[in-house]
Amino acid sequence: HACGHDGHTTMLLGAAQYLSQTRNFDGTVVLLFQPAEEGGGGAKAMIADGVMERWGIDEVYGMHNWPGLAAGTFAVKDGPLLAAADGFEIAVKGTGGHGARPHLAVDTTLAACAVVMALQSVVSRNADPLKTVVLSICGLESESTAYNVIPDRIVLRGTTRFLDPDVQPMLVERIETLAKQTAAAYGASAEVTYTRSVGPVLNHVGNVAHAIRAGEAVAGAVETDIRPDMAAEDFADMLAVRPGCYMLIGNGDSADLHNPSYEFNDAILPVGASWFAEMAEQRMGL
Repeated sequence: HACGHDGHTTMLLGAAQYLSQTRNFDGTVVLLFQPAEEGGGGAKAMIADGVMERWGIDEVYGMHNWPGLAAGTFAVKDGPLLAAADGFEIAVKGTGGHGARPHLAVDTTLAACAVVMALQSVVSRNADPLKTVVLSICGLESESTAYNVIPDRIVLRGTTRFLDPDVQPMLVERIETLAKQTAAAYGASAEVTYTRSVGPVLNHVGNVAHAIRAGEAVAGAVETDIRPDMAAEDFADMLAVRPGCYMLIGNGDSADLHNPSYEFNDAILPVGASWFAEMAEQRMGL
């Protein structure tokens, strides 16, 4: 997918080359080239494998390019920066039939559409208005490709996003209840699979201050008056076990992340590499 992870890897390699040549720090700098960030559980796997203990990691710092933010500038905030992200799948089952005789079938298409509409009430009527929640249905799949066949089964796929983990149990319960009861109202049934994926990126206050100082040393200023974004990042798992900070670096006026037209801005490579190196030198100065 188009997200710039090749650029992030290049930045960290650049910092590695500089730090290995200059050695202007007192301690051990551990470079984590984490695989499987997008839904693969890469951070959890590394943590479970003992990466923190094996290398004696005390603090963790990461960075992601950000389209729409001026190229080579930095932005960060205390507390929640990015959202938690879960996924769910709803299989709506009925009785297939001919589109010309819908009265002889249990129309899964109608039931699935009703489920989609019912789920829109979760954010507006079940979530605390002061707690940001997103629920999006992003896919509908049928086994039938014919224009005149009512399928036996339709699968809905979606995602939930939230900044406060306390809302997660409510989302699980409401999605399951609404899906099953709405489908039943149309004579169909529904099976729900809810997958807990990654928690919110919660920056630690003291470490944010360190990240800002490094950003100021590299770019002159750091934008701190920013709102959380409902995108997600499994660096959250690392921040859950070690204090640290996740920084955003501007990619300029490119297309958005995951957009087919997205392009990583190579001009920000030395800026990002410099921030990583500056973090190491400031936190472990000679």
